[in-house]
Amino acid sequence: MRAYEIQAGFGLDKLVQVERPDPTPGPMQVRVRVKATSLNSRDLMMVEGRYNPRQKLPLIPNSDAAGVVDAVGPGVTRVKPGDRVMSLFAQAWRAGEPTRAAQGSTLGGPLDGALADTVLLHEDGAVPTPGYLSDEEAATLPCAAVTAWSALVTHGALKAGDTVLLQGTGGVSTFALQIARLMGARIIITSSSDAKLARARALGAHDGINYGTTPDWDKAARALTGGVGVDHVVEVGGAGTFEKSLRAVRPGGTVSVIGVLSGGAGSVPLTPILMQNLRVQGIFVGHRQSFDALNRAFALHTVRPVVDRVFEFSEARAAFEHLKSGAHFGKVVIRVG
Repeated sequence: MRAYEIQAGFGLDKLVQVERPDPTPGPMQVRVRVKATSLNSRDLMMVEGRYNPRQKLPLIPNSDAAGVVDAVGPGVTRVKPGDRVMSLFAQAWRAGEPTRAAQGSTLGGPLDGALADTVLLHEDGAVPTPGYLSDEEAATLPCAAVTAWSALVTHGALKAGDTVLLQGTGGVSTFALQIARLMGARIIITSSSDAKLARARALGAHDGINYGTTPDWDKAARALTGGVGVDHVVEVGGAGTFEKSLRAVRPGGTVSVIGVLSGGAGSVPLTPILMQNLRVQGIFVGHRQSFDALNRAFALHTVRPVVDRVFEFSEARAAFEHLKSGAHFGKVVIRVG
């Protein structure tokens, strides 16, 4: 099998293409020939050593895979050879609250991930691919789409008429836009690019705020709601945006903390959380039950993921560089097989 490993330290220059023996599926395992993998900020942070500096190396990065089952181990009943499947981020998380075991079963760290042409998955961690999606499209769902669904639907209880505030136009935010539109919510989205805001409006966003020209985007969002505040913020920025998210949300509203693009360390302003009865919810992607629900909804409405660009397997480093540049709109994908 072909794969990329992070070897002898962190950094994109440490991402090396290698060959390994083909793995043999054990009990309850399935072997998947990977057709495509998509990139998440977590994957870039893992390669650069910012996600877990103590991660044991070598490691095959990436959490998202779409491909075809070509072999199954003893006891497998969920899938069979020839089935198209996607990877579940936390292989041991079927439903309910996360556990230490589930947190330790994540692909792309600590477990080897999907930047390879072959991957072993637990049968519960191999999710059927909706038939209308290409492998490149399907490879975008396991982390970004499930995270957005968990934030807005599984935990957020989003309902028609609610107002959501989305930050940027990366993978999670574009999926959140599509999900919020499905649910009949009003969508406000931010970006530093007017061109990206125009694309977001074409996807269904109702209002756009350029945070480059309008640095007080929290005040602008409140103004768009008549001073009330939004019902839900999908917070992907981290320490650099969190306080403004608290100011943008209405009393009793929800802030779903998903990313740390502007940093993970910072002081937490407790007073507005307390005085406005806010709900701050951490989102750790999601369980299989959420993934299955997402797939049913997307298939019913034939929702197509927004794929920014598809790179070839030999261009893996260039794909990471493109993600790092922030120039993308939606998901960056690597075609593997």
